[in-house]
Amino acid sequence: MDKDDSDWKTAAKAVPELRLLRWLVTGLALVMGLGMVTIVALLWIRLGQPLLPELPDTITLPDNARPQAITFARDWVVVVTDAGEVLLYDRSGALRDRLQP
Repeated sequence: MDKDDSDWKTAAKAVPELRLLRWLVTGLALVMGLGMVTIVALLWIRLGQPLLPELPDTITLPDNARPQAITFARDWVVVVTDAGEVLLYDRSGALRDRLQP
């Protein structure tokens, strides 16, 4: 029969393209591993943030009102309460308008 080429070192020497293929597969595995670590780190950082930003100390909400959503615009701070009321504050913390949609 034919000669048995089961030894991978002799096969790699006989076919030089296998060495390049081995380096490519190793490089791909390293890049995929680094990508997974990056994705996990970004998710960890992003999901570790609080759900709502902190309301500035200068803003006082009306009695029995709890913030459901807070939006910081350039000149305004908009607070939506749990009752559905929209409160518009200026940057100094003064209540400018109340809207009930």
